[in-house]
Amino acid sequence: MKKTDTSSRADAIRHSLAHLLASSVLKKYPKAKLGIGPVIEHGFYYDIKFPRPISDEDLKDFETSMRAMIAEKLPIKGEKVTPAKARSLFKDQPFKLDLIKDFVKDKKPLTVYHTGTPSKTKNSKAPLPSYFLDLCRGGHIKNTSEINPEAFKLAKIAGAYWKGDEKNTQLTRIYGYAFETKVELDQHLAFLEEATARDHRKLGRELDLFVFADLVGPGLPLYTPRGTTILMAIKDYSRAMRRRIGYQEVQTPQINKGELFKISGHYDKYKDDMFRAQSNYSKEEYFLKPMNCPQHTQIYASTIRSYKDLPLKYADFAVLYRDEKPGELSGLTRLRAFSQDDGHCFCREDQIEHEFSLVLGVIKEMLASYGLEYYVRLSLRDEKNKSAYLGADATWKKSQTLLRKLLEEKRITFEVAEGEAAFYGPKMDIIAKDAIGREWQVSTIQLDFNMPERFGLEYTGEDGKKHRPIMIHNALVGSPERMFGVLIEHYKGAFPFWLAPVQVKILAINDKVLDYAGEVQKQLGATDVRVELDDRNESVGKKIREAEMQKIPYLIIIGEKEKAASTVSVRERGKGDQGTKSIEQFLEDIPGAPAM
Repeated sequence: MKKTDTSSRADAIRHSLAHLLASSVLKKYPKAKLGIGPVIEHGFYYDIKFPRPISDEDLKDFETSMRAMIAEKLPIKGEKVTPAKARSLFKDQPFKLDLIKDFVKDKKPLTVYHTGTPSKTKNSKAPLPSYFLDLCRGGHIKNTSEINPEAFKLAKIAGAYWKGDEKNTQLTRIYGYAFETKVELDQHLAFLEEATARDHRKLGRELDLFVFADLVGPGLPLYTPRGTTILMAIKDYSRAMRRRIGYQEVQTPQINKGELFKISGHYDKYKDDMFRAQSNYSKEEYFLKPMNCPQHTQIYASTIRSYKDLPLKYADFAVLYRDEKPGELSGLTRLRAFSQDDGHCFCREDQIEHEFSLVLGVIKEMLASYGLEYYVRLSLRDEKNKSAYLGADATWKKSQTLLRKLLEEKRITFEVAEGEAAFYGPKMDIIAKDAIGREWQVSTIQLDFNMPERFGLEYTGEDGKKHRPIMIHNALVGSPERMFGVLIEHYKGAFPFWLAPVQVKILAINDKVLDYAGEVQKQLGATDVRVELDDRNESVGKKIREAEMQKIPYLIIIGEKEKAASTVSVRERGKGDQGTKSIEQFLEDIPGAPAM
């Protein structure tokens, strides 16, 4: 998700609140050991090793203490210190000493920040004013009086390893939300409440769409029949759109020799995120593939190509595997096993604009069908870190200039993001916005001059000479599994008719109408409507309530009156009773799928 609050003042307030949190912790737990307390989107956190587990009651105590310090109007002031002085000041704080060692090694200046003023004398008749000292790079307000005491809230407790390394000590992370005004905080808390109600992990369980199993492993989802129905609908839509613009589907293996990824460049840039596979009969290094592009180069390279053969366009929906850290996994939106509606176009330079337009056209149509708004981001390489990318400066200059020109000529408004390019080339990313304004990167179109060069791909031109094709990587909605998770939250589980796993549920009032209800089920099923019959011996009211909780688009209620007239009583999700209709009329009224 994209960070939207970039106020430097808001960040200064959040950073200062992190110090007040650490101070309040030490007041209650003097033996606590402090880690780091950075600013994050919408707030801050602090990683701390406590002498015992803490609870939500502790958070309430910390909040009370923090508000008391705000009321004291404490000054906040920075001071440069030597490594020796820093080590002396934090001699009882091992994590701070570890940070000092890192700063010294990297030749970075050391600063400490004072919150309040140290008391030199103690007046037994009055409490000492608050004082806290922390190792910090800065970015603070000047006085705690600048903080609105009603505009922050300690949110939750989580676990975190020191420096993010599972081999290090596990600390307790306390998260806080903070804004400049109470109105902003209240709005954010309301947003979080709505986001929780839309959480695809919760809805996935409630609607019986997918599960995770410890025996299978983290980040490896198992899709139920209902979930598989939706996932296949998403994939089939992408397949149909691929066919429309001339892509042919291929199938490539899940495991590949390491040499393939060494040539493509993924081995050097990406190997820590790849799963290794071991053969019982060979010492060669194999990997589960994290992407499809290297395999597609080998299909291209399998025979001699002419300029008349281009463009060659391959689509691939194979499962991919990436060794994500367990703490970074998140339902369906961050997985270890997933597919992509992936495509690679090998073309001549004079064909780039046309192929770009074809892909962009279907992306726009598909996102409209899903009801997602979006904006375009031009992702370029980080010119200050060129070693992170493959290829010569001239190649990057050419590809980046060309992609920018394509966007400008098509009058596409875009944002520029330096450092977000793929390591082999620049890309145009589509950032979709869901129903509550959250942003998700979905589609992408990438220009790649590097991989064809590394694999020595060629075609014979009209001039009889050898030429290098350009490779256009593209994804229509990205990962269908990730899009599934996004859409669950976007629709709040109430899928449009064409995506709903059960589109119509027939509710029989009693056993006397079961034969007619079965006939209606067969008639609807013959038109490819996904229909279920509830023939349980339960009240119709209970059946309606349960079906509505499953968010089924249409309910058909059949009693003796409907049977006698060969009609059905229709109830539409969100609209209630729609009256009595013939089967033919009902089929005419239900919405169709997007054009494919």
